[in-house]
Amino acid sequence: MRKFQVHRIAAALALSLLGLIASYAGEKPTVTTPVQRTVTLRVLGDDKRVPEVNREDVIVNQGKDRLRVTGWTAARGEHAGLELFILIDDASHANLASQYNDLREFINSQPTTTSIGLGYMRNGGVQIAQNFTTDHDQVAKALRLPLGSSGAYGSPYLSAIDLMNRWPETTHRREVMMITDGIDRARRVRNYSGFLYTNPDVDSAGVVAQRTGTIIHTVFTRGVGRLGRNFWEITNGQNGMAKLSDQTGGESYYLGTSGPVSIKPYLEDLQKTLDNQYLLEFHAVPGKKAGLQPVKLNTEVAGVELNTADSVWVEAR
Repeated sequence: MRKFQVHRIAAALALSLLGLIASYAGEKPTVTTPVQRTVTLRVLGDDKRVPEVNREDVIVNQGKDRLRVTGWTAARGEHAGLELFILIDDASHANLASQYNDLREFINSQPTTTSIGLGYMRNGGVQIAQNFTTDHDQVAKALRLPLGSSGAYGSPYLSAIDLMNRWPETTHRREVMMITDGIDRARRVRNYSGFLYTNPDVDSAGVVAQRTGTIIHTVFTRGVGRLGRNFWEITNGQNGMAKLSDQTGGESYYLGTSGPVSIKPYLEDLQKTLDNQYLLEFHAVPGKKAGLQPVKLNTEVAGVELNTADSVWVEAR
């Protein structure tokens, strides 16, 4: 009897082991979706040589999972294509025009692989002054004085959304240089409780930018009217600009609450950003619905940092 029980227990264990093996064998592999992002490589420190960063040096994490990196290509040569849109707030003070010579120089210095567009933010939309073109001199000539008015419904963030929604399909890098004070003159929220207020339209613009793969760089300039002189509004506007740039992988430029004496240092730094970008491809894990998935980018190469958008748009599984 005891021998029979031993055999029965052994048989049961064998069947359990076979079932466990079968269940493991039947597991489906994790489904992943290929995505692409533009990454800026910045050197930590001034006047230092940019070290070489290879594909195997790039670490991409989605939550606790390390994702498979399948592409890391410098945005040069045949991969240098860039669409850069310069977006100027019509609520800017007229003295912004004193910066136009530097801005024209920046525009005309761009390579032939860069298409540039120009528009003015007004009434929550964009008035196109020049569509994308590689004729950079034509863009420079299209610059005009800001009107000194935001219109009836002026929001730089809604204007940015309008631009991105109208942007033609492209395989090139998509980047915006937004010149504004960041103040939303349409959505006024008086929150004087001691905490700075972040406009919800900032997050909306960030979502659209991350979904479309658009990098937004922001440059602060003083605006007109009472709001343009209000420390509280200026500070909140700069916070909104900084947050939008950070979410999308861009740079934000401002110096205190006054307008810059010259934007040339900003433009020179922005040029370094454009000259040191890479096209990153990796496989992300989709959710049950299409949407933004947060990712974290890093590298073990010393002396550099990798900057990109906080999230990537991943289609549903």
